[in-house]
Amino acid sequence: MTLMTMLGAVQLGAAAACVVVVLIPMVMAGWHLRRNRILLYCGVLFITLAVCLHLTPYFPSVSDFVTSVSSVVVFDHRSTCINLVNDIAWEVKPNVSLHHFNPTHNVSSSLNLYEKRWDWSKSPKHDACDFQKLSKSDASDLLNGSWVVVAGDSQARFFTLSLLNLILGPQAKRMGSVRADLFKRHSDYSILVHEIGMKLDFVWAPYVVNLTNSMMGFKTKKSYPDVMVMGAGLWHMLHVNNASNYDFALRMLKSSVVSLLPLTASASIKSPHLFWLGMPMVINGMLNTQEKREKMNDRIWHAYDRALGDSRLLRQTGGPLVLLDIQSMTWNCGPRCTSDGMHYDLVIYEAAVQVMLNALLIESHQSL
Repeated sequence: MTLMTMLGAVQLGAAAACVVVVLIPMVMAGWHLRRNRILLYCGVLFITLAVCLHLTPYFPSVSDFVTSVSSVVVFDHRSTCINLVNDIAWEVKPNVSLHHFNPTHNVSSSLNLYEKRWDWSKSPKHDACDFQKLSKSDASDLLNGSWVVVAGDSQARFFTLSLLNLILGPQAKRMGSVRADLFKRHSDYSILVHEIGMKLDFVWAPYVVNLTNSMMGFKTKKSYPDVMVMGAGLWHMLHVNNASNYDFALRMLKSSVVSLLPLTASASIKSPHLFWLGMPMVINGMLNTQEKREKMNDRIWHAYDRALGDSRLLRQTGGPLVLLDIQSMTWNCGPRCTSDGMHYDLVIYEAAVQVMLNALLIESHQSL
């Protein structure tokens, strides 16, 4: 039998199948339902949809179109929720449980005068994202077996403390020694949470160049964390006080991150989840030294903020890092959430941890 004969046989068979499967049922349905046009039209529509459904896999262009539309919808939902995950509303009011405040206590205790609560903003878009405050159990499940690295200055240290408070529990016996070791001046810190197999490294990196060096170290060792949170700026603002230099350092950091990511695209190495811990709002009038008040004024702060945007380091400007927006959190919480104008109440960093965890759920296509 020749090829042409075989093709002709296939075409004839397809035509016969079409007659048997489609035309004859439609004619019979029309004969039985000719007195009821609505039922006739419903029958025709049902058969047509059934035929299209069965034939779709044989037309790749149609199948690919349906798949691509679905992918676009899912991607758009993820992108929208990532953009909304930092939208947090604060409620700050006097703490009625405190009847008096002793001014001889440490100034940081003044933060306890106010009760601070937060939640995600309410709107149909926010509700569709289903943001949630993860419990100790939920966070442990999400980070089970992960290597987490947090690198930066004192802001990153507070973030690390908040994450460990959630994973270990604030009343855990270990937290006393964790706080003491974590807050040793200008030092790194590591801990292995055996219960969930999570390793956490805090890297003291007060300047952006320190972050770049850390990224290059991962690349050299070909060993990458599953989650990395990084951020620096306050030290540079105080000790270098040059927004153009900060801009250049951020661009170098972005280059090192981008050069790392292609290496993680192989099946054996997963791409890390990367986050940028933004700078807090600096309240100049509350700063505790004259040098800080001169060098960390509003004009300089905004110049540093513009440098971050211009560097295109963040996902929202086409970069690789998802923002943890400490700026908006501290701005909305306000001066009652800080005792020195630059270091904020731990509740700020607790919120930032929850933002990161929700972003991880979105990025990894998981839900609680």
